[in-house]
Amino acid sequence: EAMKAKDKDRTAATRSILAKIKDKDIELRTRDGAQDDDAMVIDVLQKMAKQRRESIRQYEAAARNDLADIEQAEIVVLQEFMPAALTEQEIDAIITRALADSGAKSVQDMGKVMAAVKPQVAGKADMGAIGQIIKNRLSNA
Repeated sequence: EAMKAKDKDRTAATRSILAKIKDKDIELRTRDGAQDDDAMVIDVLQKMAKQRRESIRQYEAAARNDLADIEQAEIVVLQEFMPAALTEQEIDAIITRALADSGAKSVQDMGKVMAAVKPQVAGKADMGAIGQIIKNRLSNA
């Protein structure tokens, strides 16, 4: 569709996504015989988005907003292929349920909570932010 519409930026971003997915697929097949699946694709897309966000911060710090805008446009394309992000309320409910189910009382129990939360939020939320929320909740408990 991007090629037919002569949208050069979208075409380039889509080609980049496909190349990364193909590279990861080849890497996994070579290493352990695994086939591609949705989780692998989501992982690749998340890593690409994270790289773009880091680049944006660096470009903005260097006053290169033109390059930051290009990276932001690629993030928009990446997000179209990713699962819908969870809302703050949904994340809060998942964390609250995991805290109650695991019986976590302190930061030392963070691993148990993260293990319960991760399968529910993988690909739908930033795990770094989730970890910080859990840590804050356990510190204040």
